[in-house]
Amino acid sequence: MTVEQPQAPNTGPKPRALRPRDAATLIIVDSSSGEPRVLLGRRRPDMVFMPGRYVFPGGRVDPSDRQVAVEEDLRPSDLGKLLVAMKGTRSVVRARALALAAVRETFEEAGLLIGTPLGAGALPKATNWQAFFATGYRPALGRLTFFARAITPPGRPRRFDSRFFCVDAEAIVHRATIADGELSDLEWHSIAQARSLELPNITRVVLEDLGERIAAGALHAGDFPVPFYHRRNGSFRRDLIGAGGDLE
Repeated sequence: MTVEQPQAPNTGPKPRALRPRDAATLIIVDSSSGEPRVLLGRRRPDMVFMPGRYVFPGGRVDPSDRQVAVEEDLRPSDLGKLLVAMKGTRSVVRARALALAAVRETFEEAGLLIGTPLGAGALPKATNWQAFFATGYRPALGRLTFFARAITPPGRPRRFDSRFFCVDAEAIVHRATIADGELSDLEWHSIAQARSLELPNITRVVLEDLGERIAAGALHAGDFPVPFYHRRNGSFRRDLIGAGGDLE
């Protein structure tokens, strides 16, 4: 008879928690039919992070996002809020890159372009933006609003420090066909319809914030605080990034 030996307790050092990577998401709101709807897509089931879940278009920031110039910038109040509690080296360039990543990822995943005509002159050399520039447009950030922030809790296979931006569907200037992207079943859903989808918890929470802002008629109000979801000392927190650039 084989006797199973008890395992010795693990007294070695605990594995270091993954450091959250900068990421950005774009919530596109279409109010043309009366009831506001948002664009959501389903992540492929073979993906490591949130497989099969419905999410807004978005992804991690690429180094090339810091190299792209914009003619229509974020509002100063939004840039200021993005700098609040920013991990690592704080800079306006890095803050702007977050919004640029949201625009780029939305184009790559959904084929929807938020931009302005490129104009004459040499094309920018940012590698991951070549398909975007090939449409004849450059990104425009003037109609984006910094809406929410969330850091993936420790222990997940991927961790992101995600900033959520919102924009009206009227800002879409070009639509392209996307094949074999990370998202499928891209469709417009009312907030009520979206509640029945298989959503990540944070997406569900942000949707409720969105509904409240829309109901208040203040979706793009610059003086509204930005909810910031994260864990501190093992507890889930909802702090607010104030209009004055303070963490409340």
